Amino acid sequence: MLHVLEESVMDSLKLIPFLFLAYLAMECLEHKAGERAGKLIRSAGGWGPVAGALMGIVPQCGFSAAASNFYAGRVITLGTLMAVYLSTSDEMLPILLSQGAPWELVVRILLLKAGVGMAAGLVIDFAAGKSGRHRRGSIGDICAQERCSCEKGIFRSAVRHTLKIVLFLFAVTLGLNLALHFMGEDVLAGLILNRPVAGPLLAGLVGLIPNCAGSVVITRLYLEGAMGLGSAMAGLLAGSGVGLLVLFRVNHDRKENLKILGLLYCIGVGAGIATGFLAA
Repeated sequence: MLHVLEESVMDSLKLIPFLFLAYLAMECLEHKAGERAGKLIRSAGGWGPVAGALMGIVPQCGFSAAASNFYAGRVITLGTLMAVYLSTSDEMLPILLSQGAPWELVVRILLLKAGVGMAAGLVIDFAAGKSGRHRRGSIGDICAQERCSCEKGIFRSAVRHTLKIVLFLFAVTLGLNLALHFMGEDVLAGLILNRPVAGPLLAGLVGLIPNCAGSVVITRLYLEGAMGLGSAMAGLLAGSGVGLLVLFRVNHDRKENLKILGLLYCIGVGAGIATGFLAA
């Protein structure tokens, strides 16, 4: 039990630099650069999914958390957000390397995640542009929702935002880690092993667990042979670290959040099933 608490504390603490820098950047954009900076970022957003997918493969939860904040503040597009979510490697890469996985396998998985993220993000933004559904708003919307008292200084406001989110993440992460601790990996392995379609569907649900535990479990099961590549990719693609958790906390459009969650799951599972059949 003590190690579960320790893991939850560490998972939350390591997000603080990313969250603080994300909020500080957003405060600067809102109060220093003004609307011109926002227009510049949005006008350059066509290639956002490419950059988002490349940043996502860096082994940290922080980029997905930062991307959720930027999306809620209307700084990045849905396609860029989805590219970050799909390519987020979280704890997958350190585990693969620590377990001596072949470099060819590591590169293959990273390229698959980045490729799916880029492709999905570009298609989503293209479709949104055609339908005229790009979101409107400003970074100040988050400040209004959170009542952050920005007039007292952007540094103080960024600290306040960060502390509120970290406390929220810690509470949820602790609950999820306890649930996984009592369930055990053997139960998950029995549900997913040798199921070419049902396996990715279930692995995708595990991947949606909004903390680092999901990627840890999936990577371990894959390396132990308890999960095929298709199921592993479904779970790893659907896994966005704490990104979804932050999105539901800062973006108050619940219907939109649920649509994003469903879209992430469908893309991850679909790509996982395709990978499984191609690898067979």
